[in-house]
Amino acid sequence: MDYYDLIIVGAGPAGSTLAGALANSGKRILIIDKQDFPRDKTCAGWVTPAVMDTLKIDPQEYGTGRTLQPIRRFRIGMMGQPPVENDHGDVVSYGIRRCEFDDYLLRRVSCPKQLATPVKAIVRKDGNWVINDTWEAPLVIGAGGHFCPVARLLGEGPGGHETVVAAKEVEFEMTPEQASACQARGDTPELWFCRDLKGYAWVFRKGNYLNIGLGREDNHKLTDHLHAFVEEMKSAGRIPADLPGRFKGHAYLLYAHAERPLVDDGILLIGDSAGLAYTQSGEGIRPAVESALMAADVIHHAPDYSASSLQVYGDAIAERFGNRAADLEEGWQVPDWVKKPLASTLMRSHWFTRKVVTEKWFLHREVPPLKAAV
Repeated sequence: MDYYDLIIVGAGPAGSTLAGALANSGKRILIIDKQDFPRDKTCAGWVTPAVMDTLKIDPQEYGTGRTLQPIRRFRIGMMGQPPVENDHGDVVSYGIRRCEFDDYLLRRVSCPKQLATPVKAIVRKDGNWVINDTWEAPLVIGAGGHFCPVARLLGEGPGGHETVVAAKEVEFEMTPEQASACQARGDTPELWFCRDLKGYAWVFRKGNYLNIGLGREDNHKLTDHLHAFVEEMKSAGRIPADLPGRFKGHAYLLYAHAERPLVDDGILLIGDSAGLAYTQSGEGIRPAVESALMAADVIHHAPDYSASSLQVYGDAIAERFGNRAADLEEGWQVPDWVKKPLASTLMRSHWFTRKVVTEKWFLHREVPPLKAAV
């Protein structure tokens, strides 16, 4: 049996950020992930300058040999009506490919890693956790996304009725002919809100790569909405007529509607396993990174790994992202006060789409970057 101080299940941005933040803590850390890296990851894939700053990533260095698409504009609309374009002037975000970004973050971490290793068993034994009858630690971290096996140890949450967002998307490298036919611009991601306000679709060009997808809170209508959107974008010339491959699905929880506990004795959840995706945008990379840094600070200073000691982390999450219990509005992307037909009018407003949709909901420009405290 190999013993560690903590085991991180999940090697994505949350897991690698946590391991990196604890690199000089003297703790023995193991990262386990069911996939080898680099690996395909279904994600629209953009990160704000705040994330790059928090992770201490030099855009020029990262962009050498990797996809890094500067974003200066957004094209936003409600399906079935003309969109609005807003020019932010400066770079307000970057398009990345998760297969490259996640691998880059993981390679910066020097702790032991067990990749291509599914977690088949997590057993409590003498106050520790034993994984796959091979690795043992008093603390196990869930960083494996929505279906993380560590999160399953904590159940479905108080009510078990969490709103799960389902999404389907495809990302591919365009041929010269496809790139010529595609009217979508790399510096201008397109966001298209569903008319019933239960989701949105996107078209996002990153150099020669194109990402198209749609996410909704009602999975049974997802395929129909996606098909209609894709056909509309083809007809408008926004995307090539010949899309390769199948759209891949994934799921996640929105912060305001998640009921999943964050801590228990010897357990702590970060990133999508904790249900931290921003409620209005569904974006999860920044919450994943910030939750990992907050977890690292708590782990570094906690007297033990009891639920009461780790609850400091839960309090820090509530302070940073808001109190879930106080946010009981219905619906997913759009707050309760944005109702039809008002939403249709608002989505034609340059002020609303820029100041509220883009800068507040998607970019969180009013929130300063979180610095590592360990």
